[in-house]
Amino acid sequence: MTDTSTPRPGQVLVAADALRGLAAALLEKGGLGPEHARTTADVFVWAALRGIDSHGTARVPAYLELLAKGVANARPEITLESGGTAVAVLDADRAPGPVALTAAAEEAVTRARASGVAAVGVRRTVHTGAIGYYVSKIAEQGLIGLAFVAGMPNMGYTGVKGAAVATSPLAVAVPARSHAPLVLDMATATIALGRIRQARANGTALPEGAAATADGTSTTDPQQAVMPLPLGGAKGSGMSLAFELLTGVLVGAPIFTAFHSEDPAGREHRQNALIVAIDPAAFGDAAAFTDAVDATLDTLKALTPADAAVGVFYPGERSAAVAATRAGEGVPVAAKVWRELTGSAAAFGVTVPEVLG
Repeated sequence: MTDTSTPRPGQVLVAADALRGLAAALLEKGGLGPEHARTTADVFVWAALRGIDSHGTARVPAYLELLAKGVANARPEITLESGGTAVAVLDADRAPGPVALTAAAEEAVTRARASGVAAVGVRRTVHTGAIGYYVSKIAEQGLIGLAFVAGMPNMGYTGVKGAAVATSPLAVAVPARSHAPLVLDMATATIALGRIRQARANGTALPEGAAATADGTSTTDPQQAVMPLPLGGAKGSGMSLAFELLTGVLVGAPIFTAFHSEDPAGREHRQNALIVAIDPAAFGDAAAFTDAVDATLDTLKALTPADAAVGVFYPGERSAAVAATRAGEGVPVAAKVWRELTGSAAAFGVTVPEVLG
């Protein structure tokens, strides 16, 4: 991933803090309390800084719609059920995912400090955003973070006609000392739904084997594509099913079975998650661990690059470099997204920040 923060034609450049403030103000006008609005905006800007535009501030209009329709609960009564010193289940009461998963990550860290390893399940949330954010927050505190999410079926399953499982993501973050944390954030789909929408808007073809029509037929035509196909075929679909068991089934809120039943309520949007925090100190010398992580990453980066490669990178390295550049120079925002944000701002009476370019 490369980025100079120079906006392409049709983009504007906005300071990260200003973009965060705008997003938070809009979400608060949309019904969220001030703290929840700031938390949600922070997740969006974290993604935007790293070039993950599909989960960046482009999500603000969609969240405003979720709040307006009551799909997301603007004033949730979040509860925590303890299953032991190292285990808890957070009932989100349909809170936006950034609110629920941030709270779950913080709870997992607190419990892992005491127990060495802790797991917090999240029940009944709404769109979790970029889950790399939550494990990164865990890694910032010197712990290892893992996250699994399962949602509404919107992806094919090997051997099944039509949408069967969700594009359920997995994220892992491992702290280092002299390097940015390793952050692996991946979906079980070949491409994201957002990329299909972008290709449709841009009129560009999709990669072979990445998306399918409603009946499951593979297509490169974004106008015909309605769902992504699983990453690695049976591997991706199998991972998605496993994540459903590790999240929704584990916390008593299964989605897959209800979705494929005759009950219309089974189609109501919701997501579940599992956040795990691991304290390296529980396994030995925490300082020695981070030193060994650095040595591992140094060894990787010292390997001879393939002829066509521009370098050897570990997961999260290039996005961290993009974030550092954008934090100083500004975040490029697509023209369509900026129009939506400023249009919402005008409707809500929110001041629009000045653009940098």
